[in-house]
Amino acid sequence: MLSQMVRPTHQIGTSAPTKSSGATRRKSAALVAILAAAGMALTAASAIAAPRSKPNQIRYEYVSPKNPAHQAIHDQMKQGRALEHLQELLSPLRLPYPLTFKVAGCDGVANAFYDDEVITVCYELLAEFLKNAPNRDLPLGVTRADTILGPALDTFLHETGHAVFRMLQIPVLGREEDAADQFSAYIMLRLGKDEARGMILGAAYQYSLHVPEPQVAIPIEKFSDEHSLPAQRAFSMLCIAYGADKKLFADIVEKEFLPRKRADGCEIEYEDLTFAMTKLISPHIDKRLAKKFHEVWTRTVSARRARFNRP
Repeated sequence: MLSQMVRPTHQIGTSAPTKSSGATRRKSAALVAILAAAGMALTAASAIAAPRSKPNQIRYEYVSPKNPAHQAIHDQMKQGRALEHLQELLSPLRLPYPLTFKVAGCDGVANAFYDDEVITVCYELLAEFLKNAPNRDLPLGVTRADTILGPALDTFLHETGHAVFRMLQIPVLGREEDAADQFSAYIMLRLGKDEARGMILGAAYQYSLHVPEPQVAIPIEKFSDEHSLPAQRAFSMLCIAYGADKKLFADIVEKEFLPRKRADGCEIEYEDLTFAMTKLISPHIDKRLAKKFHEVWTRTVSARRARFNRP
């Protein structure tokens, strides 16, 4: 207890402080003044040293794959300027220091992660997306290209969400993994209508592959994971999309890909997400660049979808 650690300099009830107590108070006041001045100096120094957030802070790197089987993925991404287009899409973000996008081999692990201002997407994960892609169009008009580009874009944007939360010190309520999923879905919905629909449904398709039957047995430890279950991630993404545009995504409810009971509250879920993005993220976006790069990205996605959909 603080009161037990400090010895009083005079007794309670004395009519006047002694000389020693007055000297002590003067010393204490001087110490407080010194500490206050030091605190102000440190604050000023921190303000001077703090980097100024600015756009065009995205960097990229195509790392040569360790596994020769991934060379084709490396070459196709580099020839298609995949990371350059991501750089354009996300350059409007005002960041205090550079953020690097990297594709690299991960010793057989299909993963993606953010660490020390670097987002790494493993060739193994991209190979998995390619392997899972269907050879024919799926219900709702989901194409092979959508099932490749959608989850790839979702992965990069999800990790960007983590980076933005950390680099800009954005407060997150709930699990950060869920917040990163929402960040990704919201950004994809800013594309043109056709492109947004394709990317959302393609990403949801990849999540749905982990739920082969309506009734499944799941190991109890799966519920302890920091990520939501794949089915939950798919339904949440579809819900955000339906809440954003009930006309564009009407068929996902009509054909029961999204349960109507969940769909009834999706507009509110999207409004909550919009409020958070507007309040917390929007101040860190260069609006002029965002408009320009979203138009460029929409054209790019259209061209890449057409290429992947060729027989």
